[in-house]
Amino acid sequence: MHLKPTYWQTSRFRIDLDAPKVMGIVNLTPDSFSDGGRLAGPVAALRHCEQLLAAGAHILDLGAESSRPGAAMLPVADELARLLPVLRDATALGVPVSVDTYKPQVIQAALDLGADIVNDIWALRWHDADAGEPPGAAAAVVAAHPDCGVCLMHMHGEPATMQREPMHGDVLADVQAFLAQAAAQLEARGVAPQRIVLDPGIGFGKTVAQNFALLRHQRELSAARHAWLVGWSRKSSLAAVSGGPMQAPADRVTESVTAAVLAVERGARIVRVHDVRETVAALNVWHAATAPCPSNPKESSST
Repeated sequence: MHLKPTYWQTSRFRIDLDAPKVMGIVNLTPDSFSDGGRLAGPVAALRHCEQLLAAGAHILDLGAESSRPGAAMLPVADELARLLPVLRDATALGVPVSVDTYKPQVIQAALDLGADIVNDIWALRWHDADAGEPPGAAAAVVAAHPDCGVCLMHMHGEPATMQREPMHGDVLADVQAFLAQAAAQLEARGVAPQRIVLDPGIGFGKTVAQNFALLRHQRELSAARHAWLVGWSRKSSLAAVSGGPMQAPADRVTESVTAAVLAVERGARIVRVHDVRETVAALNVWHAATAPCPSNPKESSST
């Protein structure tokens, strides 16, 4: 029997997973579904990183290409031009820095610059066949690094078309099988399980009902041998069930925080969010409500 790791090993940090961690989203894209274009330039992006840390974020997640439904692929050179100036400064902030990318060239450049985590929506499957990249090129880059962390996500289809043809069948079984196989293949390359975290891919080629089925059965997912990262923040499925389908993504704070707390309650060890301060506050309340009672009555607060 394999024991679930109690930490996430990354390039520079061993992240303790005994307590849930909040990953703050830093969108460097002009076309993100939620807040694209708001962080115009490295100075504004770094200021946002600092604000997320002040709000309580444990990890920063930098993304320079939108993965919203219908998004087109960004050339490597353009992604690097957006990402690297911010990454260079973010790695000096004293916290783990994740890079949300799937291209082998970008993964290599980010790791060379000091990124701690590769957060890949393609689960290291993507490669540019036209440029002569072999299958498994992204996995090879990660495996060649001695310590970097990696998050493998389940996605049905690809961003450009995934919501036009969402998946069918048993979503729980399919997600479990896909991610178990992706993790096993990476471990076969010599990557320690402590470096690997899994993400069910909320909203990536799934219907509203399927997304909520994953949340409803998340304890079954979380029983697997790897830790789980979950990202519900501002997703359209939240608006679909809260009576506000025309609601702007930035107005889905209450729904996003609720989903994050439910995800943690059901076993997620990392939640990826836009609204860090609100999520941290809610998780503090959750922790206070679920922590063991003090054995000494004098230790309890009189208020």
